[in-house]
Amino acid sequence: MINKAQYSFLIKQKAKELGFDFCGISEAGFLEEEAPRLENWLKANHQGKMQYMENHFDKRLDPRLLVDDAKSVVSLLFNYYPSQRLPEGVNDLKLSKYAYGTDYHFVVKEKLKAFLEYIQEEIGEVGGRVFVDSAPVMDKAWAKKGGLGWIGKNSNLINKKQGSFFFIAELILDLPLEPDGPVKDYCGTCTRCVEACPTDAIIEPYVVDGSKCISYYTIELKEAIPVEVQNKFENWFFGCDICQDVCPWNRFSKPHQEPQFNLHPDLANFTKNDWEEITEEVFQTIFRKSPLKRTKYVGLKRNIEFLK
Repeated sequence: MINKAQYSFLIKQKAKELGFDFCGISEAGFLEEEAPRLENWLKANHQGKMQYMENHFDKRLDPRLLVDDAKSVVSLLFNYYPSQRLPEGVNDLKLSKYAYGTDYHFVVKEKLKAFLEYIQEEIGEVGGRVFVDSAPVMDKAWAKKGGLGWIGKNSNLINKKQGSFFFIAELILDLPLEPDGPVKDYCGTCTRCVEACPTDAIIEPYVVDGSKCISYYTIELKEAIPVEVQNKFENWFFGCDICQDVCPWNRFSKPHQEPQFNLHPDLANFTKNDWEEITEEVFQTIFRKSPLKRTKYVGLKRNIEFLK
């Protein structure tokens, strides 16, 4: 007899031990609510040049197509809010907080592998896969279903206790577990994120046109940044945190406890001039394991030049 409650408790305890801040469980099944939303979003071309968003439509909506006989989705939040922040004054070049340290794909994936191994050792033959923003999994939808927060007007998952500066990861398992229910939406009448977005990417509450987001322009877009958004980036050259920084729920953000996410020591004293004059050699040395590798040196230079 499978003891769902006991296994669920065991899994949540292990999540805490591995450094995950929150863990929620949902029953694996088709995401009915998300299907029409995703379809409309893609039809409106809000994905821009992110062609990968158009692929695997069915798999995005049903984890049972990713893991045979999937029964449960274990959603996990891993905090990346820094204790030491880069200066974000009017003249400073700004870097998204998630990119301060080592690329989260490396850090969180290691923890997930250890997690799955633990489950297999403790519980027995459990089939499953681990995901951290690396496959067609609608992580925010699953985190919401698992009661880890609600999806805010800026389309980020917001947790009532600690805001939104989290990486989201999943274990999709063929093990039946005790599901958690969703929580309510606490955005209320607040529209700070909508009003603060300098490129008007939040076209209406809860709908973000991905192709207008500063993060899209500075990370995803491989070609020249359109001239019409010149002078609208408020000095963000890699990613953007504006809609999170203005969110009242992020006053509850707490500094993370993961040394690998700490600000790279060489970055602490980087000036605007250092960024503007960065050489490929320095880039390769400092950002060897950083999310900034995604733009490559050429992309970083393009972004910094665009801000001049």
